Amino acid sequence: MIERREATPAAARRVFHSKVDTIRPTYGFEDVSLAPGTDTLEPSDVDLAQAFCGIDLAIPILASAMDAVSDVRMAGELSRLGGLAVLNLEGVQTRYEDPDAVLARLAGAADVDIQALLSEVYRAPIREDLIGVRLAALHAAGSRAAVAATPGVARRFGPRCAELGADLFLVQGQVSSARHLATDYDPLSLVDFTRSMPIPVAVGNTTNAEVAFALMEQGAAAVFVGVGPGAACTTREVLGIGVPQVTAISDVAAARDAYLAETGRYVPVVADGGMRRGGELAKAIAAGANVLMLGSPLARAEEAPGRGMNWGMAAPSPTLPRGTRIRVGTVGSLERILVGPAEVSDGSENLVGALRQSMAALGARTIREMQRVEMVYAPSTQTEGKSWQRSR
Repeated sequence: MIERREATPAAARRVFHSKVDTIRPTYGFEDVSLAPGTDTLEPSDVDLAQAFCGIDLAIPILASAMDAVSDVRMAGELSRLGGLAVLNLEGVQTRYEDPDAVLARLAGAADVDIQALLSEVYRAPIREDLIGVRLAALHAAGSRAAVAATPGVARRFGPRCAELGADLFLVQGQVSSARHLATDYDPLSLVDFTRSMPIPVAVGNTTNAEVAFALMEQGAAAVFVGVGPGAACTTREVLGIGVPQVTAISDVAAARDAYLAETGRYVPVVADGGMRRGGELAKAIAAGANVLMLGSPLARAEEAPGRGMNWGMAAPSPTLPRGTRIRVGTVGSLERILVGPAEVSDGSENLVGALRQSMAALGARTIREMQRVEMVYAPSTQTEGKSWQRSR
């Protein structure tokens, strides 16, 4: 005889809600592809120029505020090519009268010694007299003077930089928020800072649309996007924080568009990190970026101060480094890396030429038009038909 059990009444059933139930899909550069439309253009008809925070750019390229990437020489050369380098106010350029000697030590150190050496080098105090020296040198090299500092020292250095002729001040942290809480010190008030500064103040980094909108409300002249995607950054591994760049850029771009609709003020979005090849530059623009900040791809230039090395801005931390020194090699001139001609077929050289060619193939004459091209979920584009390439 089979015993029958009555079903549990629906009202008595327990429902459990798991965080996994609400995980949303997010996308990086390898997950998406750009879909051709109805029109194509001649690459020479593509216009990459734009005004960024009051600075005219012929190409949408910024050099990261990393010691191995941006110095006076690099800034002058990038300016000649139409871009803009950002100088780190808390790096070796403002701690040492002869930063090249220090950079040579950092580039030549053995891997087992590098973390201790980074901590030692960055313990030296920042010399405010050197800030003025470097700003004057940037202008003498033919570059506009864009500088970056973390929120903790922005209030100290910002007004002085403006007095000394800086053109743009970037308040840059690992993760920027609309409101920072602290018990032991008085946090930077972004709205007060931007109102008091006579030059544009850009802010980063974030991956969140709501935060980006609030930063714009508080006066940010541009918002930088990217938490942990850089090749020399280990934030995602150390802290477990980050959002893949295509999703992060798209979310912040949505905030920019909403803010424009409400206020009439357009705040450019800067994709910061994670781009190695021309196709990734194109995808970042299509996701909604106006300008692209590059680190390791430019650290490979002959003009880069890192001598074929790169390291993250948080790498020197004596307690919890969130970056490491990586060997990127030196492949050629900055001009070849950015505008060619390329000597390799992997898309890592002539980056701007690849962006221009992509925009032409998609019928996008301007950055704004490129932001409207169709993007599809297509991870197979990285492997489809490429078996012979993978087997080499």
